[in-house]
Amino acid sequence: MATSHNIDNKRYQGLIISIALFLSLIGALLAFTFYTSSLLERNTALIDQTNKVANNAQAVIKDLFDLDASYGEDTNSPHIQRVLERLEQNTAEITSSIAAIEQGGTITDTEGRSYDLPRLDSDAQANMATANEQWKALEPKIQAYLKDADNVMVPSADELTQAVEQAKTSSLLINDSLDNLTDDVFNTAEREASTIRLIQAIGVFAIFAYFLIFVFFFVRRLRETDAEALAARRETQEIMQTVNTGLFLLDKDLNIGQQHSRALNDIIGEDRLAGENFTNVLRGRISDKDLKTTQQFIDQLYNPRVKEKLVDSLNPLHKVMLHNNSGNKATNNRYLDFKFSRVYDNKDIARILVNVNDVSDAVYLEQRLEKERSQNDMQIEMLTTILNVNPKIINEFIDNTQMHIEKMNNILKNPGSSQYELEAKLKAIYREMHSLKGEASALKLHSFTKIASDAEDKLHALQNQGQLSGNDFLQLAVHLDDLLSLSNTIATLGERINRAAPASAKPATTQTSAVLNESIVKSGVSKAAVTEGMTSNPLVDNMSIAGEADDDRLSFYQAFAKDIAARQGKQVQLKSDTLTQVAIPAQLEKPIKEISIQLLRNAVVHGIEKPSVRYATGKNAVGTIDLEVQDNGSSIILTVQDDGQGIDYERIRTKLSTDGRFSVEEASQLSQSELLTHLFSSGFSTKERADEDGGRGVGLDIIKAQVEEYNGELNVNSELGQMTRFVITLPKA
Repeated sequence: MATSHNIDNKRYQGLIISIALFLSLIGALLAFTFYTSSLLERNTALIDQTNKVANNAQAVIKDLFDLDASYGEDTNSPHIQRVLERLEQNTAEITSSIAAIEQGGTITDTEGRSYDLPRLDSDAQANMATANEQWKALEPKIQAYLKDADNVMVPSADELTQAVEQAKTSSLLINDSLDNLTDDVFNTAEREASTIRLIQAIGVFAIFAYFLIFVFFFVRRLRETDAEALAARRETQEIMQTVNTGLFLLDKDLNIGQQHSRALNDIIGEDRLAGENFTNVLRGRISDKDLKTTQQFIDQLYNPRVKEKLVDSLNPLHKVMLHNNSGNKATNNRYLDFKFSRVYDNKDIARILVNVNDVSDAVYLEQRLEKERSQNDMQIEMLTTILNVNPKIINEFIDNTQMHIEKMNNILKNPGSSQYELEAKLKAIYREMHSLKGEASALKLHSFTKIASDAEDKLHALQNQGQLSGNDFLQLAVHLDDLLSLSNTIATLGERINRAAPASAKPATTQTSAVLNESIVKSGVSKAAVTEGMTSNPLVDNMSIAGEADDDRLSFYQAFAKDIAARQGKQVQLKSDTLTQVAIPAQLEKPIKEISIQLLRNAVVHGIEKPSVRYATGKNAVGTIDLEVQDNGSSIILTVQDDGQGIDYERIRTKLSTDGRFSVEEASQLSQSELLTHLFSSGFSTKERADEDGGRGVGLDIIKAQVEEYNGELNVNSELGQMTRFVITLPKA
């Protein structure tokens, strides 16, 4: 920008010099006019002064004759005194005037104005010398008379007679000399005036001619400049008409400049943008938060102390969705990418250049790719689960999932309009969804877990909503459909792998490899990853061996507990000496598994402390959970015990009062048995924040419901800071 500024200075340098020269000519002419006016004024003053000397000389002679004729009159009479005073005054003025005229001195008129008299030329000096000579002959005689003119004791007739006689002789010569002097000065002034008029005429003509030349060249230069500007504007308009991106300038007040690219109207979706305020254009089309952030962002761009590259990373309008507010439903919302650049004038930030691109296609493509990537990741996750988990457990999960979904679907179909019925439906759906999430989390099916967690969030919001209606449950249908779709996908993949598996315990056949390769291609996972998974897990080679189911179930529970502990920042070890030794009746396999999952999660989340806490209390950093199954002939007894912090009944009291279920006084009067009852109630949890593993108050509610459904018994024993033991007894009959 500095270079451009210098170019502009050079471009106008000739114009500046021409104007300066033109003003100099006018100034010189004005100065000469002032000088000649002063000169003429001085000549005029000289003529006036010579006339004054001549008039004074005539007055002196007249007064002398008057005094001579009135001689003998009383000298104190007013007449004599007035004549004597005038004679003395005129004599002094003539003397001083002659001296000033001869020397070119300064005179002062009767109004107090001073004038400098010009020097006399030779002819004028000769005339002045003659007049001065005659005055010097007359003036002493006048002074001799005036010396004693008013003294009656001293006779002055002789002095008066001598002055009169001399005046008769000198007056004519003085008048002739002064007339000649006046003529000389007038002629000189006339010559000077002619010269001045000639010089002024020449100067005015020169200035006028120079002005015409200046206007001619200036107009020509102006036309050239206008032509260049017009060409530049035409090129700019052609660029603005042709460019496919939106270009415009923003000032400090966020006003859009008058010039912008034609594509900007189509990109923004507005007919008029020039001069409009940028915030008004965006208001209602992006969120208020993004709008406020945009204003702050542009303010920082105008801050010279903030680096442009640094603030660019904070751009709130990077791939932002611009909502359609035109009322035209055919026009979809679009994604726009705004890029801001500073425009400098020297070192000052003059404007902000904004470049807008419609990136809707790119964003939609990214979203589609992300969706496909998520689907591929989900399929990889499912393949990994199928390849690393006993088929019996997978089939149980699929059956249980479909059963849970069918139950929730039936619950939704059941009629109910009262608040009690709606709350009962909500609790029942909540339990089924939580059970489903538990099994999916145990199998590391995070896609299932994510959908179930989202559904739980909505169920939890409904639980805290207070007043329920039948329409509140409609939003759950989408989650059920997604869960069923994922379950069918796992079932399909499992069936294809089972069909491809050989009957004997041999390595995978070519047919199995082909099916896996097809799944690999569809899901985007590398062959090496699947091969590694197949090598580390003997599922494919030993798929038909059912004797490993119990061992796999123990490994399943152990992996489940460790996964939860890792997410909670804890360390656990699950032990069981009887799980693989007791044959669980088929009708109790599902409740035993579901209760075990909920109790294990509860033990890790609420029971086992973090390593630092356990160290502080003298415990081993790794918490221990014992899961035992016993058969007493008539019942199956499930025991889950942890060496954690135990049940804090006081914390339950505090949470009950904090949640508003009881007052502080009422909560303080509850017994431990009553506190345990509320601990197993739906929606109650001592965990401060809900996450994937707990905090919504559903796990213990599921256990209670399962025990009641199978006519079992539930016993809880706990020692604060030491352990918690859950004993579940389910009858076989």
